[in-house]
Amino acid sequence: MTGGPTNLQPRERLFIIAAALLALFLGAMDALIVSAAMPTIVAELGGLDLYAWVYSAYFLARAVSLPVFGKMADLFPTRTLFLVAIALFLFSSLLAGASPNMGFLIASRVLQGIGAGGNFALVYIVLADVAPPSERARTLALGSSVWGVASLLGPTLGGCIVNYMSWRWIFFINLPLGLFSLVGIGRFLVEFRPKAKEVHLDLAGVGTLTVTILALLTAFLVGGRTPGGWTAPSTTALLALSLLAGGAFCLAERRARDPILSLAFFANRGFRSGNGAVFLSSFAIFSLFAFAPLYIQGALGRSPVEVGMAMLSLSLGWSIGSIVMGRIIQHLGKRSAAATGALCLAAGGAATLFFSAATAMSTCFVVFLVLGIGMGFVTLSTLLVVQNSLGAADLGVATSSHQFARTLGGSVGVGVCGGFVTAKVSAAVDHLIGTGLLGGTASPLGERLRENAAHLFQPEIQAQLPQATLKILQSAVADGVAAVFLTVLIVSLACLICCLRLPPDPAPGRPLNS
Repeated sequence: MTGGPTNLQPRERLFIIAAALLALFLGAMDALIVSAAMPTIVAELGGLDLYAWVYSAYFLARAVSLPVFGKMADLFPTRTLFLVAIALFLFSSLLAGASPNMGFLIASRVLQGIGAGGNFALVYIVLADVAPPSERARTLALGSSVWGVASLLGPTLGGCIVNYMSWRWIFFINLPLGLFSLVGIGRFLVEFRPKAKEVHLDLAGVGTLTVTILALLTAFLVGGRTPGGWTAPSTTALLALSLLAGGAFCLAERRARDPILSLAFFANRGFRSGNGAVFLSSFAIFSLFAFAPLYIQGALGRSPVEVGMAMLSLSLGWSIGSIVMGRIIQHLGKRSAAATGALCLAAGGAATLFFSAATAMSTCFVVFLVLGIGMGFVTLSTLLVVQNSLGAADLGVATSSHQFARTLGGSVGVGVCGGFVTAKVSAAVDHLIGTGLLGGTASPLGERLRENAAHLFQPEIQAQLPQATLKILQSAVADGVAAVFLTVLIVSLACLICCLRLPPDPAPGRPLNS
C-alpha cells in the first residue's frame, strides 16, 4: 500500500480523476452513439435479424461483469484491473470497427461490454479512493455529470460520424481518447486500500451469478417487447433458469470462503435499503426514458425535435441533481437527500398522470427536469450510503452492487412497462384486423406494430393507415403509456419508503463520508 488520498498531490489527483471519468465517458457514450449508426451498419454488413443483439450483447456483458470486477477490486490491485478493463475496451473497439460481418460485430460488442462493465465498476471505486473524505460526494457527483454529457453528445456525434466519415469511426474514436485514460491510470493511480495476501476465488459464485443475471435480463429484454412474451415458452424457461441459478448462487455463497457477494451484506440496513432505493428509482426513470417519447409524440402530437428536448431535460436534471447534491449533502444528510429525491420522483410521476393533449411542452420539460433532479439526488446519496455501509475492504463489492442495482432496475422497469404498451397495441391491432381495417390475420403492417409500438410514428407507416385507424392505434399507445406513468408513481413511492429506511444521518456539520 502506498499511503492514502492525503499523500496525493493535487495534480496527481486531477489526472487520476480525469482519466477515470474519461473511461466512464467512453463506456456511457458507446451505449448511445451506436444507435445513430445502426441503419448504416445493417445496410453494409447485413444481418437485420441480429440488429437488436448489437445493443443487447453489450448490455448483458456489461451487467454480468459489473459485480465480478467489483469483487476483484477488493482482492487484486485496482490499478491493474483498471488497465485491463480499459485495454479490453480499446481492443474490442478496434475489433468492432474492423468487423467484416454482423456476427463478428456482436462478438466484439460482448468484449466491449465486459470492458465497459469493468470501467463502470472501477471508476466509482477509484473516485471514492482518491477523494478526501470531505470531498467524496463532490467527486462522485462528477460521474453523473459525465452521463449527462454523454447523453447530449452520443446520438449527435454518432450522426455526424456516419454522415461525414464512416460508421467504423464510432468505434475507432475510442482509441485516442482511451489511450489518454490508459496512460493517466497507469502513470498516476496508486493503491490506497490493503488487499488480502491470500486470495480465494469464488468460481462457483461467479458462474451461478452469471447464469442468473444473463437469464433474468434476457427474459426481461424479450418478454416486454413481444405479444405474449411473458407467457412464451422461451421467456418462461429463462425465468425458471434464472430462479434455479439464483438458488444455486445462494448455496454457493453460503459455502464459499470468500463469496463474491456475501448474503450477510443484505442484513445491513444501509446496503439493503440503498440498493433497493436505487433499483426502484432506476425502474422509474428508465421506464420514462423508454416510453414517455411515445406519449409525447403520439398522444400530444409533438415533433421528434420537441420529444428530444423534453427527454433531454431528464438527463440534464439527473446531472444537475447530482452536482448540487455533491455540494450540499454534508449539510442535508444522506437520508434526507435520498428522501428529497424520491419525493421529486413521486411528484413528477404524479404530474405525468395529468398530461393531456392540452399539456404544453414547457410543462413536460419542467416535470421531466424535476424527475431527473430526483434521480440525481437518489443515485448519489444512496451510492454514499451503500459505500459507507460496508468496510473499506469491501468497497468494490459495495460500489458494484449499487451500479448493478441501477442496471437491473432499469432493465426490469423497461421490460415490465414495455409489456403494458405491447399488450394495449396488440389488442388494438387484433381488433382492427378482426374488423378488416388492418388487413388479414397475417398483415405485415400489424406484425410490425406488434413488434414495436414506435413504428406507429414512422411517416411511411402512418401513410398506410386511414385516419380513423391511426387514431385507434395512437389511443392504444396513450393508454399503455398512461399505465406506465401510474407504475412510475407507485414505484417512486416505494423508493421513498426505502429512502426513509436508510440509516439515520450523523449530526449536522459532521463529515458524512468515511
